[in-house]
Amino acid sequence: MATGNLFEDQGWTLEAPIEDQPTLIRAIYDKKQIELKDDSFGLYKFADWLPIHRMLKGSNAPVTYKSEGLAKELGLSNLYITFSGYWPEKGITMPTCSFKETESYSVGARLAKDEKRILVVASAGNTARAFARVCSDNDIPLLLCLPEDNLNAMWFDEPIKDCVKLVVTKTGGDYFDAIHLSNIAAEMDMFIPEGGAKNVARRDGMATTTLSAVTHIGKIPEYYFQAVGSGTGAIAAWEANLRLIEDGRFGSNKMKLMVSQNKPFTPIHDAWKADSRHMLHLDDNLARKQVEDILAKVLSNRKPPYPIIGGLYDAMKDAGGDVLLASNEEAIAAAKLFEGTEGNDIHPAASVAVATLINAVKDGIVNKDDLIMLNITGGGEERFHREKELVYLKPVMVFDLDPKPEEVKAKLKELYS
Repeated sequence: MATGNLFEDQGWTLEAPIEDQPTLIRAIYDKKQIELKDDSFGLYKFADWLPIHRMLKGSNAPVTYKSEGLAKELGLSNLYITFSGYWPEKGITMPTCSFKETESYSVGARLAKDEKRILVVASAGNTARAFARVCSDNDIPLLLCLPEDNLNAMWFDEPIKDCVKLVVTKTGGDYFDAIHLSNIAAEMDMFIPEGGAKNVARRDGMATTTLSAVTHIGKIPEYYFQAVGSGTGAIAAWEANLRLIEDGRFGSNKMKLMVSQNKPFTPIHDAWKADSRHMLHLDDNLARKQVEDILAKVLSNRKPPYPIIGGLYDAMKDAGGDVLLASNEEAIAAAKLFEGTEGNDIHPAASVAVATLINAVKDGIVNKDDLIMLNITGGGEERFHREKELVYLKPVMVFDLDPKPEEVKAKLKELYS
């Protein structure tokens, strides 16, 4: 994205070869016009625009529908909801109730079938649950790194196989500590780093939310609402938008990216409002305290792919939009309103997005006839928990918050010997 250089994918390319500055890379697909497969393919109905070698079993595609209840409540005539989660009546049954499955089914399918190394993923919760489920169901070896305080996110409706191992950073740590742990593991030859936002499979998997909306509506929306921790989902939406313009059948506009954060943890908001490409300084202890205070723990990335070329800053500068804020109280009220008007519970992060949409209507930022896509990134979890018997994945190791790399490597070697 920095220089526009083109190169062949080596199978798991995460970085552009011989570039002077940090930059995301972007996949270029042979097909300029996407042809959807039928719904039985799950996520892989969008396979034309996914960088995959195979199709894994058990995937769901996000579903998009025109809102009636919430739209009426807010006085909007063109509100479309793209939903990822558990909602059988809408034809979607993601067993982890989160759009993170769109990433894990795409990343897992990008791995070569004969890959001997073990995939390493760091997560604050939902991503770990999605990767654990997908890798377990498809016999893909996986090492998960998670903060111990987020273990309550590791619920499943059936046991996870031994090919998935969970290690945690001890109580008091956050997502940043889990990333640090995964980076140490990734230095070892036996592991392959998943790559986060740098992995085109992760971004193009997430982009299926936008592909779902646009192919359902028949045109590109004017506004895109989503809560962000890393902002990778919004980068993915922008990239999908550019591909859809090139497709030529859905319009030529760019959706304004209306991304949101949960107060008081607002690093992306603060950098954007300062018109700074670089993240502003944030004291580690203050950041950890703010993360404790927010309802939507998954929105707690301290080092998001915001400054990197091709990252969130560039996406928002190109597409337009804003970073909006919602308090815990506003998010709770928004979740109640969504469940009351649409009929399903939603995750705290999705509630933050709904809260900022409510405020945007109130403040006249969006008008009643604007074509709006609301990305509900997780939902149906309370219902899923009521209907299923849950089991929890337990960690096999607990590491200190700032562990010595040699110690981590020795223990991991032991774990896999």
